[in-house]
Amino acid sequence: MSGLAVRDLRVVFDGFVAVGGVDLDVPAGDVRFVIGPNGAGKTTLIDAITGLVKATGSVTFDGHQLLGRKVHRIARLGVGRTFQTAAVFEELTVLQNLDIAAGWRRSPLSLLRARKRVPEPVAAALSTVGLSAVRDEPAGTLAHGQKQWLEIGMLLVQDAKLLLLDEPVAGMSQAERDATGELLGRLAADRTVLVIEHDMDFLRRFARTVTVMHAGKVLSEGTVAEVQADPRVQEVYLGHGVA
Repeated sequence: MSGLAVRDLRVVFDGFVAVGGVDLDVPAGDVRFVIGPNGAGKTTLIDAITGLVKATGSVTFDGHQLLGRKVHRIARLGVGRTFQTAAVFEELTVLQNLDIAAGWRRSPLSLLRARKRVPEPVAAALSTVGLSAVRDEPAGTLAHGQKQWLEIGMLLVQDAKLLLLDEPVAGMSQAERDATGELLGRLAADRTVLVIEHDMDFLRRFARTVTVMHAGKVLSEGTVAEVQADPRVQEVYLGHGVA
């Protein structure tokens, strides 16, 4: 599996340049954190990759050009993303949410019945995201962090190989952040992971490489230590915790 390659990506809204010529390479197996001040273009970047906004340039993943494709076709190429607020069916159980995401051909009535066997991809996703013990609980009763993990699990059963996670630890407890960081490491074993994040402590602990965006462009890139030492990054953040 090849990684993500972004070339000269541009997104313009009514004359405002939200993303202005971004080049980005995220190799397979990387856990890439993308950080930057509000308005830097981070979320717009992944909106463009997933087809939610129009963009020019080139975005390829696993050899496939993504730009110009419909959202559902991009998803079928193995690209999955989460949002800042988890999108789960709260009245359904964890298992039913995963069933729906997996597209198993079960009727709505059969989804409400208990069953003896869980399909292997669903069981594997439950184990990976740490929700096996609560598989029969309504998603609405889960803790905040667990809902985020369920949303990631829903991408896993769709066989997403590129995971774009938008502020996955926002609002989480310290224990949930730690568990999420460990989950990122497991995901990267056979996937490519890109994380939009503001939590600098979380970044220091779990990022492998970091891309810093500012005003729609890439400002700096490298290891956590390299980025923290970059005077341009320190100037942009004005002491807001990068050092």
